[in-house]
Amino acid sequence: MKFLFDLFPIILFFIAYKFAGIFAATAVAIAATIGQIGWVWFRHRKVDTMLWVSLVIVTVFGGATLFFQNPTFIKWKPTVLYWFFAGSLLFSVQFLGKNLIRSLLEAQMKLPEALWGRLNLAWAGFFGVMGFINLFVAYNFSEDTWVNFKLFGGMGLMLVFVLAQGMLLSRYIEEESK
Repeated sequence: MKFLFDLFPIILFFIAYKFAGIFAATAVAIAATIGQIGWVWFRHRKVDTMLWVSLVIVTVFGGATLFFQNPTFIKWKPTVLYWFFAGSLLFSVQFLGKNLIRSLLEAQMKLPEALWGRLNLAWAGFFGVMGFINLFVAYNFSEDTWVNFKLFGGMGLMLVFVLAQGMLLSRYIEEESK
């Protein structure tokens, strides 16, 4: 359910684009992200940092798209978000001595230290590549193709990457004692 909730603004962006075009879809994405944060705050009285980052990026790039009536800005939004994630993973290890992937997953699995480092690099690399792929699609294909890629291609690549990671790491997942 959390995965679907996280996709809420993207799905609404896609639907709005199909019915009303890129500018309406951009406004819907901004409103949906604000609504998403409002809902999380109402339910938990705490909002995850990445959701705040996403709001700032969608508001800045979406706002620029609406203000300048230029869809290029919103097309850059996924790349900026992906590169922010990649940079955060690398920065936290290099300068803070903290592996963010380990922080998220160590309760579910025990990995050798070197493997945590490779896993963190794999995710950083994945997000970096996804940023470049987004730009490639945005600048080499139609707007409609980019919107379809944003929903289906991005999710598909993420799913393939997560499944590949899951298969590689499955032997390290600790099962609950019965």
